[in-house]
Amino acid sequence: MATSLEDMKVMQVAELLADNIWKQIVGWDGFAKDTVGKQMARAVDSVGANIAESFGRFHYSEKINFLYYSRGSVFESKYWLNRCHKRNLINADMFKSYSTQLTEIARQINGFANHLKSQRSHQTNPKTVREEQAEYVVDEPIFNDDELAYLNL
Repeated sequence: MATSLEDMKVMQVAELLADNIWKQIVGWDGFAKDTVGKQMARAVDSVGANIAESFGRFHYSEKINFLYYSRGSVFESKYWLNRCHKRNLINADMFKSYSTQLTEIARQINGFANHLKSQRSHQTNPKTVREEQAEYVVDEPIFNDDELAYLNL
């Protein structure tokens, strides 16, 4: 597993995709930029941003939660990518390439989340104190016969 955010393959792919899409959007006319472009840029930037947020969290449940947000942003990005293609803002080759990259990012996010889930299930709770069960052995009877009769035992 990567030791830094920059070493994570999924993060590298997400950043590259976001930068490539940004370069496309910058060349569009004002109306396309203002409507579809801003939404697309925010969605694809959110993929990497939520991966980064996940990486910075301590608790497994928080990490996994931000990965789910990132995966949601992948699907939002796919929606806007479809709109870009249908409105002839990107060509078919770019559409296919970006779509494939988003699918790969989603798979990597799922793999990362599953890895974190397996780590979490193998982790022991450090706040839990476990003591060995005490062994109680009685060598001699506590009560003699007279005391047992008195206690009705």
